[in-house]
Amino acid sequence: MLLSQLFSPTLRETPAEAEVVSHQLLLRAGFIRKSSSGVYTYLPLAQRVLTKISAIIRREMDRAGGQEILMPIMQPAELWRESGRWDVYGRELMRLKDRHDRDFCLGPTHEELMADLIRGEVYSWRQLPLLLYQIQDKFRDERRPRFGLMRGREFIMKDLYSFDRDEAGLDISYQKMYDAYTAVFTACGLDFRPVEADSGAIGGNSSHEFMVMAESGEAEIVHCPQCRYAANVEIAKCPVPSSARAEMAGTPGADAARDALAETVGADSAGAGVPAMEKTATPGWKTIAQVAEGLGAAPSRCVKTLFYTVSFAEGQRLVCALVRGDREVNEIKLQNMLGALQVELAGAGEVAAAAGCEPGFVGPVGLRETVTVYADYEVAALDWAVTGANEPDFHYKYVRPGRDFRAEYGDLRTLEAGEPCPECGAALLGARGIEVGQVFKIGTKYSNALDATYLDEGGKEQPIVMGSYGIGVSRTMAASVEQNHDGDGIIWPARIAPFHCVVVPVQASGPVFEAACEIHRALEEAGVETVLDDRDERAGVKFKDADLIGFPIRVTVGKKYTESGQVEFRLRKDKQVELLTAEACVRRAASMVSEA
Repeated sequence: MLLSQLFSPTLRETPAEAEVVSHQLLLRAGFIRKSSSGVYTYLPLAQRVLTKISAIIRREMDRAGGQEILMPIMQPAELWRESGRWDVYGRELMRLKDRHDRDFCLGPTHEELMADLIRGEVYSWRQLPLLLYQIQDKFRDERRPRFGLMRGREFIMKDLYSFDRDEAGLDISYQKMYDAYTAVFTACGLDFRPVEADSGAIGGNSSHEFMVMAESGEAEIVHCPQCRYAANVEIAKCPVPSSARAEMAGTPGADAARDALAETVGADSAGAGVPAMEKTATPGWKTIAQVAEGLGAAPSRCVKTLFYTVSFAEGQRLVCALVRGDREVNEIKLQNMLGALQVELAGAGEVAAAAGCEPGFVGPVGLRETVTVYADYEVAALDWAVTGANEPDFHYKYVRPGRDFRAEYGDLRTLEAGEPCPECGAALLGARGIEVGQVFKIGTKYSNALDATYLDEGGKEQPIVMGSYGIGVSRTMAASVEQNHDGDGIIWPARIAPFHCVVVPVQASGPVFEAACEIHRALEEAGVETVLDDRDERAGVKFKDADLIGFPIRVTVGKKYTESGQVEFRLRKDKQVELLTAEACVRRAASMVSEA
């Protein structure tokens, strides 16, 4: 390939819209161009990278027993209504109507369509297990597309679906995909970590995300340096304080962990030794920091009170969530505890109607009975606390959970780095990651809803047990750039680089150029994908573009060749330069490519 003929328009300046490194470099290096908000055109260099990532994925999916198909992008609303997700998925679902006023959506995922296919074709236990996958564009109407390919409205995804006879079969399929994903991201040259994750709108009772470690990642994770535990903070389990009070055990909506609290605490359920509530003036003190400083109480002694509008299939209601003042409410945990479709912070008007005052002075004491209070286990462990008094410029001191207000308790806060690992007790480490893949144990959620069944060995009808497994192909490309770059540009891992090598003649004609052409031909014949920079540009311009684009190998043909028959062999990753003969250069490049 001649660089003069390659459509790769590079930019010298970073576009103002590009916030993260991958977005900046993929634009500057001529890989992508923006079509509209969250929608991008993939230029030839990007297409080559995407093709290589897809080839790695196909190899591992096929090795695991997957069979590739291709399904429609446009899906009928009837299937989504059958599954119950037409309303659940929310406004991210790209909806449209045809000329007959029938509802459709552009698929963000294909559980419904896959279940519909299987219910019409699979009848017997002999046809299971089955693994079907596809690689195609997906669509999500993101409220705020950002970070280039990280959070777009149109993106390329591999989605595989497993169909098994029972949970034991699902366990096998899930492990196959877990292992296959590990092989995919290892082959792509990525530093990644599988973490426990929330199943979200897909559903199911078990899920892992595959996170590429990067400071620019949107996801926060915690992981243990002593054992293999790692989890997205959205679902990471927080320890139940041993001092949590006995009267909090057994309240509706909590899990079995709370029922065990009664065995670990004393019988002081009446608040003995704690003074009665005391209303205290807190003029203009709306933040936890202001209240804690003004009242001489630690932030961990204060209670943060937040109101949420919670959406269910049957409608909405207002709830109150409590955590310690030095903690954050974990909205995913709250949503899962309530079995809700969505939770959103309530507006100031809703808060005022429920509590009688504006946010900043609200608390759980004396709330209307129509507002259910949910509190984190750590709130239960407080012998007394500071809360808002539901009156402007006033707070209560000596509020005792169970004595002065009632709540339903659960794990509602976000686990933080430094806290003990829930598996082994070692101090957890924090990190940020980019989600490039996720695997789900769906179970029978869709097969029950869409009546996808099979006849077992005894002739009895059984629901098919499903799993769902996705990889963001375009996001994997962006994640690789986030993890592999320097101040000069991209550093592609050899397995997914658009080309392995660029040959740079320092002259655009004469013996040096002729030698460069011969080396280019020899590299291609040796199986090294190579670009010849034949442009009539200064050598410095060519070097800058080579580093920006990120070719793993650069071969420079210049003065040394005319003097001693040697060329410069330079690796992009570590910038080490060797002087080699043309023949040795070709052998070295071919060896590196075959070993990649």
